[in-house]
Amino acid sequence: MSDNLQASSPGFTRAAIRLINAWAICGGCLLLVVVAINMFAIVGSAFGTPFPGDFELTEMGVAIAVFAFLPYCQLVGANVAADIFTSGASSRTIAIFTLLGSLVAFFFACLLIWRMYFGMQDQMEYDYTTTILQIPHWIAFVPILISLALLALAAFVTLLRDVNVLSGGQRIK
Repeated sequence: MSDNLQASSPGFTRAAIRLINAWAICGGCLLLVVVAINMFAIVGSAFGTPFPGDFELTEMGVAIAVFAFLPYCQLVGANVAADIFTSGASSRTIAIFTLLGSLVAFFFACLLIWRMYFGMQDQMEYDYTTTILQIPHWIAFVPILISLALLALAAFVTLLRDVNVLSGGQRIK
């Protein structure tokens, strides 16, 4: 997200953008930790000292990191788009599709929050843990739920921006 967007945004939007950017950076740092764990596991296995539970940590770390990137992707419009269908469309038609996409992203994020919360409750109730390190599965759900809440926030911010575009306001790039 450009500094121009942050500078020209109201306080709520600016704070949301900063929070989402920071969360994505945390996801990137987590991914670097996962890479370091894998490098340590590979080097350790070459010398006969394997890293127990490296697959479990990789699985949880990558899942958390992927969810941490979703709000940022929504915010900057980096989600998958089928431009072939809109290449000849007017800017108003594209703005309507963008608004519909933000609306779908918002409702999808809310649906995922609802269902993932109950999934976390099930993991807690049945006391599921990883096989080797015995890490409770529900622990990974906490940052994932935070990511989904930030995805809903990002979708709301983009929805406000899209409404502004359709109502005749200027598009902020």
